[in-house]
Amino acid sequence: MPAFDIVQKDPHSRARAGIIHTAHGELPTPAYAIVGTNGVVRCMTTPQLEDAKTSVLMVNTYHRWQELGDEGLERYQGLHIDMDWNHPIMTDSGGFQVFSLGAAREEGVGKLLKSVVSRPKRPRLNQIAEDGVYFTVDDRESYLDAETSMRIQRQLGADIIFAFDECSSPLANYEYSKAAMERTHRWAKRCVDVDHGTQLLYGIIQGGRFQDLRQFSAKAIRDLPFEGVAIGGSFGDSYGDTKRKTYQELNWVVPLLDEERPRHLLGIGRIEDLLQCVEQGIDTFDCVVPTREARHGWIWTRRGRLDVTKGVYQQDARRIEQDCHGWCCTGEQALSRSQIRELFKTKQPRAAEIATFHNVRFFNQLMSDIRISIIDGQFSSFKRQALMLLSAGDQ
Repeated sequence: MPAFDIVQKDPHSRARAGIIHTAHGELPTPAYAIVGTNGVVRCMTTPQLEDAKTSVLMVNTYHRWQELGDEGLERYQGLHIDMDWNHPIMTDSGGFQVFSLGAAREEGVGKLLKSVVSRPKRPRLNQIAEDGVYFTVDDRESYLDAETSMRIQRQLGADIIFAFDECSSPLANYEYSKAAMERTHRWAKRCVDVDHGTQLLYGIIQGGRFQDLRQFSAKAIRDLPFEGVAIGGSFGDSYGDTKRKTYQELNWVVPLLDEERPRHLLGIGRIEDLLQCVEQGIDTFDCVVPTREARHGWIWTRRGRLDVTKGVYQQDARRIEQDCHGWCCTGEQALSRSQIRELFKTKQPRAAEIATFHNVRFFNQLMSDIRISIIDGQFSSFKRQALMLLSAGDQ
């Protein structure tokens, strides 16, 4: 059986609905991987994740490895048992930590270029060599390369895994971006040579903000025997300063990819981005937006994100969202926006639990609705209406 089946293509765009076949069940696409960085989705239990219609999780390879250690990893029973989760799981390669613990600290830049002025510059905690990356964190030294990343991900037991890559800085010049891309390709070939059993291995396209590098990388990764392809780098507001540039970058590479393999976009997950990137032919996404923002009181609805901690919600008797049918918005457990605001103001743990459940359920439902619209041939109309609601704002 192939790893991926296309169920329906949108006649007016590259959007498609499909099914990824994994060792822990079928994953309908488009889909949103909810991030449980260290093997735990904060503020949610496994039954709550299932109640929120979660179809797939993403766990961070580097952080889980550092927590377990090599000896602990050898004895580890696997993510599915540890998390009591009998559905698909993804693990990233550790490549993002090459950036976040390296260039991101050294240059004071976040994943998005717009954050370049908002972070202090600090010493990097890793050094990139030809064969791999040396980390020194809290006086603890470790080494990560293609084979080690594959070994860790094999022992973690995820269904979908990613080849080790260098996620380069959005500030990197052409010469460095080219060198990092070529290094990523060499590491990708080494990952392919490692037995990954029934796990689905995705190669990662890099190349920074440069069109020729992105397109070269797309062809190079496409031509290797991966089960899927991921697009890496700094997305959200792109390497530049507009979302338009992000979508332009996707337009550079997606036409060069074959139809038969699923496509994943790393680290993106806001409403407009999901709609635009599904239209470009992306099948799966992962992002911390639903969970991390919930813990700060930022709650997502079809009209955008509301900051429930603001004074404007002090007397707001409405539920979070009228069309939400989860326990957070219906039934005896449902609280008003003003009540949730008070929970945040008094630092009650239930505040983050309610917000996290709502956000996770919201984005899962959004992806399900997008999928249905593609199958029904109504994606263009759905996207247009969704963007209109988003631009109207909270009312």
